[in-house]
Amino acid sequence: MKWVIGSFIAFGLFIGTLVFICVREESSLVSANYYQDELVHQIKMKQQQNVLSLKELPSIELTDRQVTISFSMFSDLEMGELRLARPSNAKLDQRFKLSTRSLQTFPLPIAEKGLYRVTLQWSMHGKEYYVEKLMVL
Repeated sequence: MKWVIGSFIAFGLFIGTLVFICVREESSLVSANYYQDELVHQIKMKQQQNVLSLKELPSIELTDRQVTISFSMFSDLEMGELRLARPSNAKLDQRFKLSTRSLQTFPLPIAEKGLYRVTLQWSMHGKEYYVEKLMVL
């Protein structure tokens, strides 16, 4: 009888410890607006198709302290944005506005080593374009 009661108490302590650990664990989504982002998925697919029709694709390089984008057609840029998203820590996400220069460099003041989702979204000649890459810093 003592073993049965002891095993129930041990099991209860084990479950309580697991709940305590799970509650303290930080979990961040890829995006704070995850569900709204999924609703615009079809639009992103169309923008990616537009990229495939270009003669040249943009080049994105990620180094220790900067992101470099090279694309000769940015001279026709209407508007654009570069986003770096860290799936494991949303506090490290960064956004940059694009300019009309063909070679652009963006410094990374906060850069931890790890996986980043780099997205480049821009419009020119009335069309919208979207490129997404997974890169490791």
